[in-house]
Amino acid sequence: MDKVGETVLEIDLEALAHNYNYLKSKLLPKTKFLAVVKAFAYGSDMVAIAKKMESLGVDYFAVAYVREGVLLREAGIVTPILVLHPQPVNFEQLITYQLEPSLYSPKILVEFLKTAREKKLKNYPVHIKFNTGLNRLGFWETDVDYISKQLDNRDEIKITAILSHLAASEDPDEKEFSDTQIKIFKKISVALNERLGYSPFRHMLNTSGIINYPEAQFEMVRSGIGLYGYGNSAIEDKNLKPVAQLKTIISQIHKIEPGETVGYNRAFSSEGYRTTATLPLGHADGIGRQYGNGKGYVHIKGKKAPIIGNVCMDMIMVDVTEIDCVEGDEVLVFGQDNSADAFASSAQTISYEILTAISQRIKRIIR
Repeated sequence: MDKVGETVLEIDLEALAHNYNYLKSKLLPKTKFLAVVKAFAYGSDMVAIAKKMESLGVDYFAVAYVREGVLLREAGIVTPILVLHPQPVNFEQLITYQLEPSLYSPKILVEFLKTAREKKLKNYPVHIKFNTGLNRLGFWETDVDYISKQLDNRDEIKITAILSHLAASEDPDEKEFSDTQIKIFKKISVALNERLGYSPFRHMLNTSGIINYPEAQFEMVRSGIGLYGYGNSAIEDKNLKPVAQLKTIISQIHKIEPGETVGYNRAFSSEGYRTTATLPLGHADGIGRQYGNGKGYVHIKGKKAPIIGNVCMDMIMVDVTEIDCVEGDEVLVFGQDNSADAFASSAQTISYEILTAISQRIKRIIR
């Protein structure tokens, strides 16, 4: 490993390009590709990721909130940006920065139409979100008539796309449910096209959908976690490369005698002579308390070092009794040789959570 000297999150843009090209290989040449860069690009570096993706020719970006889209525009990103969960209070800013809203409810549609009318917009591009089974956001299938009536004789906005979201695309046991969602979405598309007199493009698939349901790629797909190196299955993980590597160093080494305890609340009690290492990162950096007390682990000199005691705000302690290491040695928390998925699973959670939890106070290094 390269010497880092402190806790850093390394961002490998070549790994990002590899993942993008691999996922693109699953698609028809005409299918558009949307890169999901919300939550600081899954905890990495939103601007660096977006600039690299734009250079690779990605067709769209997606963010969760308007503020994220604004940050991308201010950084010089010109590719279309979809805002997945906009709020009316941000509509004016959304329009100023030429972001495209996902309109997901009667209230949001009416509010955006009102703002569009006040701004004297014409054919402003919007995406309409339909709920086909995830039951999170979206219009119902039965709302097609309502939506078309709201747009009758109105030209302030134009539906550029419709979208939905599979609830369990990574789970082969839920194939029947996913197939039903796809059928519903197709039915909605036909009905809406008939009422509008034109055909918005469609997007429904996430990373696992790209891999498992290529027949439903429609005109565009959306990938988030796959771009960052995780395919929601052990088989697909082998085809992808983790983009982010969290590294730190050993700050201090302690010799612990039998009966001594380590950390807050004396959560670890030594049954024998042990050697511990203290690392400069903790729950304020995204390593939650659930990783403590032997559940989580890091890699030092290629060996596992379990986290012992309670995770502190800025520090964790690990057992290095069987590892020949010294203060200043580098530590891999997760990355190429210890995936974020493996690290997260030690605490019964998922890669998405640990990736997006990494604090912004940790220095990002772009490789």
